[in-house]
Amino acid sequence: MNEGTQVPGVDEQHIALPFNTENAASGGTFRVPGGEDGWEESRILKVLRPPVADHEGGSCAWPTSEAPDHFNYWRREVAAYESCFANSAFRQAGIRAPSLLAVETRADGSIELWLEDVGGRSGFDVSVGRLGRFGHELGVGQARWVKQVPPAAELPWLSRRWLAQYVSGGPHSEVFIDDVDWDHSIARVWPAKMRRSLRRLWESRTAVVAAAEAFPRTLCHLDLWPANFIEDDSGGSVLIDWAFVGEGAVGEDPANLIIDSVTDGLIDIAQLPYIVEAVCDGYIAGLADGGWDGSADEARAGIAACGAAKYSWLGALVIGSAVRGAADGASSDQDDAAAEELERIKPLAELLAQWADTVEL
Repeated sequence: MNEGTQVPGVDEQHIALPFNTENAASGGTFRVPGGEDGWEESRILKVLRPPVADHEGGSCAWPTSEAPDHFNYWRREVAAYESCFANSAFRQAGIRAPSLLAVETRADGSIELWLEDVGGRSGFDVSVGRLGRFGHELGVGQARWVKQVPPAAELPWLSRRWLAQYVSGGPHSEVFIDDVDWDHSIARVWPAKMRRSLRRLWESRTAVVAAAEAFPRTLCHLDLWPANFIEDDSGGSVLIDWAFVGEGAVGEDPANLIIDSVTDGLIDIAQLPYIVEAVCDGYIAGLADGGWDGSADEARAGIAACGAAKYSWLGALVIGSAVRGAADGASSDQDDAAAEELERIKPLAELLAQWADTVEL
């Protein structure tokens, strides 16, 4: 995620918030102070842009589309809010979405989505135990949707096979990742067994995705990381950013929450084992409390398969980047920095390798 820059049609007094500047559908996210246009409270403004030629305004790794089932369909979030689906999908489990205040269309065809500015704490600022409680709420909420996701004829804008589309055509599908020297001296910061597992994961990613897709289907948020979870001022759970919502596998959302809790360094990676335990245990208990009749082992297997599939690129990308730096004549200090980074994220790589080793291909 990157800091938003000012975009045409947005008041200079609006406060730019972080958003994915490489996503062609994203035109910026802003906090609008209270006192404007008769509104006493602050609001959130999201600008959504229609597809343009040659992916102008966004990386080709995050192209947008007019196709409702595309993984980055540009109007999906608008549809989720206007239909009240975002706010009702997991509401019985204690998870809501921000209130929709207004939807406006600009002259250039882009859309302004005006939302409640939810006060409270981000998922990066809550305790591990609170993440576990959220995992439980998520499990309860998703249990009711197992094998009950509305079909395309009913809700055509829900994403379908999001994970497969992301892995095959998303931001980490570049072919250069295939040129990885897994046995380079820098790569040996990671144990050989772990590197073999991660190499096998990358090279068999299509099969791993297929294995993940074989788990029971449910309704998923599909962009679940701590930045998109808010504990509001009343202690309730709020999910924001519904641009990817659609059909996914049991375990897909908690897997993403676990991994993305530490990828940006905003939560100490030493907390990863505790996050895994809290989120997995909470989610599995929530599924059972929500009425799902599957086993805990099946849910854990789903989490592992989905996490391994979604992040099948991580080991290859990190090692590839470190090795290319050395091949380009990097200094010894740069080599040391690359080795330190590999050492820092080793717990995350170990988790992915462990998950990958459990996937039955």
